[in-house]
Amino acid sequence: MTSSGTALTSLPLLCHHHHQESLWIGREPCQLSLWPRLLLFLWLGIGGQVSQVSASHQHFHPHSIKIPGDITLGGLFPIHARGPHGLPCGELKKEKGIHRMEAMLYALDQINSDPELLPNITLGARILDTCSRDTYALEQSLTFVQALIQKDTSDIRCSNGEPPIIRKPERVVGVIGASASSVSIMVANILRLFEIPQVSYASTAPELSDNNRYDFFSRVVPPDSYQAQAMLDIVKALGWNYVSTLASEGNYGESGVDAFMQISREAGGVCIAQSVKIPREPSDGEFDKIIKRLMETSNARGVIIFANEDDIKRVLEAAKRANLTGHFLFVGSDSWGAKSSPIADLEDVAEGAVTILPKRACIDGFDQYFTSRSLENNRRNIWFAEFWEDDFRCKLTRPGIKLDPDKKKCTGEERIGRDSSYEQEGKVQFVIDAVYSVAYALHSMHQDLCPGSSGVCSNMDPVEGRSLLDYIRAVNFNGSAGTSVLFNENGDAPGRYDIFQFQMTNHSHPGYHVIGQWTNNLRLNLEEMQWSGGDKLVPESICSFPCKPGERKKMVKGVPCCWHCELCDGYQYQLDEFNCESCPSDMRPVPNRTSCRPTPIIKLEWNSPWALVPASLALLGILATSGVVITFIRFNDTPIVRASGRELSYVLLTGIFLIYLITFLMIAEPGTVACAFRRLLLGLGMAITYSAMLTKTNRIYRIFEQGKRSVTPPKFISPTSQLAITFILISVQVLGVFVWFAVVPPHTIIDYEELRPPNPDLARGILKCDMSDLSIICCLSYSIVLMVTCTVYAVKSRGVPETFNEAKPIGFTMYTTCIVWLAFVPIFFGTAQSTEKLFIQTATLTVSMSLSASVSLGMLYMPKVYVIIFHPEQNVQKRKRSFKAVAQAAQMSQKSLNEKQNGGMKIEPDRSQ
Repeated sequence: MTSSGTALTSLPLLCHHHHQESLWIGREPCQLSLWPRLLLFLWLGIGGQVSQVSASHQHFHPHSIKIPGDITLGGLFPIHARGPHGLPCGELKKEKGIHRMEAMLYALDQINSDPELLPNITLGARILDTCSRDTYALEQSLTFVQALIQKDTSDIRCSNGEPPIIRKPERVVGVIGASASSVSIMVANILRLFEIPQVSYASTAPELSDNNRYDFFSRVVPPDSYQAQAMLDIVKALGWNYVSTLASEGNYGESGVDAFMQISREAGGVCIAQSVKIPREPSDGEFDKIIKRLMETSNARGVIIFANEDDIKRVLEAAKRANLTGHFLFVGSDSWGAKSSPIADLEDVAEGAVTILPKRACIDGFDQYFTSRSLENNRRNIWFAEFWEDDFRCKLTRPGIKLDPDKKKCTGEERIGRDSSYEQEGKVQFVIDAVYSVAYALHSMHQDLCPGSSGVCSNMDPVEGRSLLDYIRAVNFNGSAGTSVLFNENGDAPGRYDIFQFQMTNHSHPGYHVIGQWTNNLRLNLEEMQWSGGDKLVPESICSFPCKPGERKKMVKGVPCCWHCELCDGYQYQLDEFNCESCPSDMRPVPNRTSCRPTPIIKLEWNSPWALVPASLALLGILATSGVVITFIRFNDTPIVRASGRELSYVLLTGIFLIYLITFLMIAEPGTVACAFRRLLLGLGMAITYSAMLTKTNRIYRIFEQGKRSVTPPKFISPTSQLAITFILISVQVLGVFVWFAVVPPHTIIDYEELRPPNPDLARGILKCDMSDLSIICCLSYSIVLMVTCTVYAVKSRGVPETFNEAKPIGFTMYTTCIVWLAFVPIFFGTAQSTEKLFIQTATLTVSMSLSASVSLGMLYMPKVYVIIFHPEQNVQKRKRSFKAVAQAAQMSQKSLNEKQNGGMKIEPDRSQ
């Protein structure tokens, strides 16, 4: 089968089990003009994949209810909630979805069984699930317009050459719905292109009153502009003149609040403190931020709220978390009404809330109808099994699906209202009235176009959409609640509201209680109202309370009767009634921010973990160093001590001792003397240690390098020369420190910027020496140069035989020390932005120095002390080596190295072969 057409939507074509989805829009029965057809191309083209996404719905309608009839009505209901990311539909909505949808089925049953209304004409239905999402509802609503699209199938042939059989979809003459205003707006835009009237039972956005844009839209509920006027009248009756507004993002919430604000501006006498919008997809903590923002104007306790059920519940939860139970005085729109779900488990927060609801009545016939529904007698509702499981908290058995062991099995004998709680949903009455309004319009049309005819005559086949709209706008009948149902020129129903208050205290039946009505004017019974804790006195929500200490007045632009009280934040204090000023750098504001107080001064304390750990390591190091020194002095004339170079060993141990000692100076309370010794000893201990090591490694290197060339010993290898070289190297460090003393004398400073967090209560001044990070690195830089140079000589002397002196232990010492200091640098500088920078850097520096000293002490002297104490038999005089013997050893070492290199060269050709 081939086709040259373009796929716009999918219709079932029966042709040898194949489907052909190529068609074009031609002349259709309702004589659409060119522009609507072009717009339809845009609607369907922009969707791109609408035909593919909705193919399953349009072929077999697995997610819709089909009720056969002579005339078919469409239905749009939020059977499911908005789905999580990536999914169109979420959990089942029992009241707003199932109750309302069953109300349409109930109304159809009543109409079809009424011999006086549409006699011999059966109303059918195609009911779809909007999943509370406007874009998904738009895809679903394409089902309603399929029958109005003319298909040209002349170029489509089956494989046997025969034309395909096209299953003609039913024609929908009118649509009942939708629920949410955003969904109704989206659907109304496409239904008007095909002149299909739409009657909503719950959409109240003022925007839908625009008869130029939404000319085929009508509703049996009044628009929000009416309830905005009613809510303003309530605020004035309570004596409030300063309130905040809270709206869910979208047409309903934003347009409702806009209407309230516009009416309040025109009427005067009420100031808007805050106007807060709840995002469609609120992030974590969003509602806590909203409550905090509302508390910025805490004297505006009245909150006008146009929000959906979920947002209302989460606002109440956030208020409860903030311990603000009883503070806010909510005035809720009809989306709150008299519903129990938004206030479940939050009754104490919602106590005193005043809500508004279009005047309604409980439909007893629907209660009898709905409570009698069961799995057996309600098979036409494809979502009823899901409702059954949710309502009775049980699980139905299905082939191939394993029963959840945590849920009981449904027996099918459960009964609504007996085995589960049941309360009629508030919009049931309006769903029934919406269905009846279309039925009465069709009845009037039938009488005019088919007088004396039984059933649908040719004049009503098809039903003319614009003509039906005129009949709908002309209806006037007593609705299910006994009140008249009629529409004005914009398709709006008249405003009739009941005023409720949620009361808990002093009532045998806590809950919503009617306290007044509004029908173009307010009738409110203030004596029957009570507030949080049963208080009968109306709480205040008035403008311009005196600001608290530490707050400045900020006049509201355009609202001269009001001002905001702004807390002097950060490090500001209240200078006068209208201004805040920052405290000096060494001060912070007092708790009430009326003045400044000195910032506390801290230093590194001995009992701090940042001090205890380095001090413990340093103390152990000092004890170990003292033990080595005592051992060397006690066995000063033994061969091991003499062989280690006693003079340089004592110098090196002195340097190690000073490295450990500097830890205590770094932790000690800063003062002029302490700062001077910090400067002197910080680099001196390391300079002494690495000068002695460098002298040793240099001596070994020169001896063996000289031995390779001659038997004449090199110069300056005697102990005296070694000491002289060491002290010359040390003097460079000492000279640099004294120059530093002369240029910048040691002193203490108090740093107020290092620990100055956003919360001024945590601000502290840090007492420390005038040593910056750069000066500390400069002080250690000479020692690092000595360390690196010593490492280089240790690497060069790595070939010295193990029996000669200390070359290899020194080498291992230097390698390990380099690793320690390489780790020190990123830790030291990586914590520069930390609030505990001083403590972390001090601990890092002292621990790194102690570790480097411990490495030197452990590798150079602990093995010697071990032999001296535990193996004195090895501490004996060995054959004294002359320089000639050393030279021979060096030559033999060089010869061995050359033979290895030559052998490697000889082997290379063999490898290549």
